[in-house]
Amino acid sequence: MLNELNIGYIFLSAFIVNNIVMIKFLGLCSFVGISTNMKSSIGMGIAVVFVTVMACGISWAVYNYLLIPFHLEYLRTVTFILTIASFVQFEEIIIRKKAPALYKAFGIYLPLITTNCVILASAFLGIDYKFNFLQNIIFAIGVSSGYCLAIILFASMREKLDTAPLPESFRGIPIAFIMTGLVSLVFLGFKGLFKL
Repeated sequence: MLNELNIGYIFLSAFIVNNIVMIKFLGLCSFVGISTNMKSSIGMGIAVVFVTVMACGISWAVYNYLLIPFHLEYLRTVTFILTIASFVQFEEIIIRKKAPALYKAFGIYLPLITTNCVILASAFLGIDYKFNFLQNIIFAIGVSSGYCLAIILFASMREKLDTAPLPESFRGIPIAFIMTGLVSLVFLGFKGLFKL
């Protein structure tokens, strides 16, 4: 069934219908921590897209052409984490050199991409859904673009909330989680539109 899936359905399902942040609530650490600033959110979204697509492509190839033929499927988690960590290190070097202000804005969250649930979940789900290579890449683009959409959407809302007359107890993280819950209800309206 999955081999016959249209790549458009795979993308839309990963991007909107089963949004990794709004529906599955993965990657909330970097999502809540970075979404206070639009520039940092855009940078983090692009970084997650790059690492997710590259790591998922390499992880799929390693799993199908190395782990399965040698019956080493049990090394999947370690292999995927090493792949993701390698791409994050590469990305960190590039950002530090080309955009020092963005590197400083990321702070601890850039190394946390290594353990970001979004990226690891994308690698696992691409294998579990038995996608071929192209479907896996489209799925990774959809998942990471969904993360990017969510973090940019929230950054725009949180910047406006900075000037809103909120009680002190709601400022910062509490209002971020309340907004996450409310917006996730909107995304839940798409649930079941496409099924993987």
